[in-house]
Amino acid sequence: MPKSKRDKKISLTKTAKKGLQSKQKLIEELRKCVDTYRNLFIFSVANMRNNKLKDIRTAWKHSRFFFGKNKVMAIALGKRETDEYKDNLHKVSKYLRGEVGVLFTNKTKDEVQEYFDHFKEMDFARSGNLAQMDTTLNEGPLEQFPHSMEPQLRQLGLPTALKKGVVTLLKEHAVCKEGDVLTPEQARILKLFGIEMAEFKVQIKCMWNSETVEFENIAGKEVTMEDEEEDDDEDDVE
Repeated sequence: MPKSKRDKKISLTKTAKKGLQSKQKLIEELRKCVDTYRNLFIFSVANMRNNKLKDIRTAWKHSRFFFGKNKVMAIALGKRETDEYKDNLHKVSKYLRGEVGVLFTNKTKDEVQEYFDHFKEMDFARSGNLAQMDTTLNEGPLEQFPHSMEPQLRQLGLPTALKKGVVTLLKEHAVCKEGDVLTPEQARILKLFGIEMAEFKVQIKCMWNSETVEFENIAGKEVTMEDEEEDDDEDDVE
């Protein structure tokens, strides 16, 4: 009789004792979900925003989301064919790289993809994001700002002054050009002027079905050997 894949000892010897318990709990929760839900999806997030992810969790209360601790989640599912929790789960673990999460659900592939294809929301860009368009501020009064904000605007690099108590831009000012890596000052200016450039969106990368134990690459990009060697999680758990 073949040895059960569920009867596995997990080694987390390099973790602190307190952290070991939380990691072991996460492993148990993930494996419980593998046994409970029909489908498992790996998804990536562009322009991560916690409030947006919270909205998705609320809308999908019938399902379970896990985000972060990629290495621990990979151990729970199995990194290799020899230690995977169930058949073909080691193929899923290869996609636990970077800013990704795990979705367990009984919804179908079509239902999941339809929802996330339409869930795209704009937000303010942060430092390090790429500018999505050229942005220039016109010369003239900035009546949306109180006079007390003029020094702050000047510190951000805007050519401003008070004219009769009104904050005024003394000349046309180019904030950024399309493709620029935004500085903290540029990101702050864009937010103050209500200009949104970051699109929060979720992409489904792959799925695994518990009934057929079949794996499917949805995103189309295969994980390379270089990807597998990347160290994405600061916690060493093996």
